[in-house]
Amino acid sequence: MKCKDTFDVNLNEGDQSIMLTVKQSSDRSHGTSALSALIAQSAHVLTGSESDYDPLMDLIGDARFVLLGEASHGTHEFYRERALITQRLIAEKGFTAVAVEADWPDAYRVNRYVRHTLNTGGFYTDSDARQSLAGFKRFPAWMWRNKDVVDFVEWLRGYNDSLLSPMSKVGFYGLDLYSMFTSIEEVLHYLDKVDPAEARRARGRYACFDHYNKESQHYGYAAGLGLSASCEKEVVKQLKDLNAHAADYVKNDGGDAVDALFYAQQNARLVMHAEEYYRSMYKGHVSSWNLRDRHMTETLDALAKHLSEKNSEDQPAKIVVWAHNSHIGDARATEVGQLGEWNVGQLTRERYGKEAVLIGFSTYEGTVTAASDWDAPAERKRVRPALIGSFEAALHDSGVGNFMLPLDKENPLTKALSGRRLERAIGVIYRPETERQSHYFFSHVPQQFDAVVHFDRTRAVEPLEIASMWHTGEAPETFPVGV
Repeated sequence: MKCKDTFDVNLNEGDQSIMLTVKQSSDRSHGTSALSALIAQSAHVLTGSESDYDPLMDLIGDARFVLLGEASHGTHEFYRERALITQRLIAEKGFTAVAVEADWPDAYRVNRYVRHTLNTGGFYTDSDARQSLAGFKRFPAWMWRNKDVVDFVEWLRGYNDSLLSPMSKVGFYGLDLYSMFTSIEEVLHYLDKVDPAEARRARGRYACFDHYNKESQHYGYAAGLGLSASCEKEVVKQLKDLNAHAADYVKNDGGDAVDALFYAQQNARLVMHAEEYYRSMYKGHVSSWNLRDRHMTETLDALAKHLSEKNSEDQPAKIVVWAHNSHIGDARATEVGQLGEWNVGQLTRERYGKEAVLIGFSTYEGTVTAASDWDAPAERKRVRPALIGSFEAALHDSGVGNFMLPLDKENPLTKALSGRRLERAIGVIYRPETERQSHYFFSHVPQQFDAVVHFDRTRAVEPLEIASMWHTGEAPETFPVGV
């Protein structure tokens, strides 16, 4: 097989995929092509020094939204470096919120810890970062219950404690919508406190879900296929009523009433969107994907508006977003975008223009924490070397190692990379035996991101709770040759 800029090959399980990887390894030559030379010339090498990301800070400039990606949900370097970049954005550029690809109520528990604020019961609940992350129970728990996130959450708490003004404290928020039943409980808990009569009415509306034993997908299957009535009217009505009484609730509630109301409103809105999302799951992937990313973008917009209105200095809020590359890279530059998908990166660019900066992350090989199937145990898996012709392989062939690559539209490198090229994405599931079909798609990277941070060899993020599969799941160094 000759190396070329773009290609499409069907990889099957078994010997064919193993032979491809062996052939790829033997054919590769480092740093000899014109593209490799351009990458090497444009790369800002990462050495581990405090000044590593100076060029990235210049590129970001006065942007209000910095979206930091990841090529997998289980890579240590991605979490660590996003944290380092975020710390600089907070300390040097006045960013006051971190919004992550996580459920709203679970992340808000972390928010209370890092901001050292009372919960709706009027007391502090968590004594350290590990405890504050206890809400992340569902699969894949390792995405947020890992050692790198603990370190970052403790840094946030320490930074906030050092500030003189509570208005300057940095928050931690979730953008996702999977927590439908937890969010229902949070809405009811809020209403029990501020409006018991409305709480009783809300319980009556949300009782529509009682037959599903808090299983969102069971509801989606039954309602989506018309096997039972949907709860759409009930959840829409509940959000409208909550918003209609907002002024009274702020007036009557004690403590930080504005934040408490905002938290409840977002939970009610999440329930409305989650109900629609789970019904759509059985109608097609594009429909459910677009609903989810629309919700995350609208949550980001609502958060920006809320924080801006609270700012006594009348400055618009500046927010860092942590999510997978597939969410933060502009979907219009990918083959899935051509099929009708949109994502957070695209929608944020369309709304905020140059005030939004999209930064992707990549790796060539290493290990990753991932599962073999949905709801399966976390394993430490070996990541195969990137396929010949892929974007990751081009970065590797530069021979630079770890670096930040700006994708300036006037840079000759950007023009050289502008063609369609394979790009790898590993989510919470990694299936190396079907590497091409499961984890690659075509994209135009310079249109997808404003910059890319590359780590040539990476290692798996370490979960807080390590099952035996994580220790035993790592393949030997000879994988897949030695299999």
